[in-house]
Amino acid sequence: MMEAFVVFTREETSDPHALATYSAGVGPSFDGHNVTFLAAYGAIQHLEGPPIEGAVILRFPTMQAARDWYDSPAYQTIAAQRFAGSRYRAFIIEGRR
Repeated sequence: MMEAFVVFTREETSDPHALATYSAGVGPSFDGHNVTFLAAYGAIQHLEGPPIEGAVILRFPTMQAARDWYDSPAYQTIAAQRFAGSRYRAFIIEGRR
């Protein structure tokens, strides 16, 4: 099985308070999931397309493990705050061997 990466790019913030609530509450959603943070809101050099406000890259052991975290009630409950406070793009990409 190949590892997988969840990538979030924040396109625009519309409600900083809702986004702060999400940021403060997302941590417990990772409990019980084998996840590694590879990057989170570090410096960005834009190469193509419209600029983004930030990005997060998470590594999971498999695509199913990534999906299990994303679809978990713990994450979906707090994700509502992210949806309310910002516009993101999110996807899972499978790694290479």
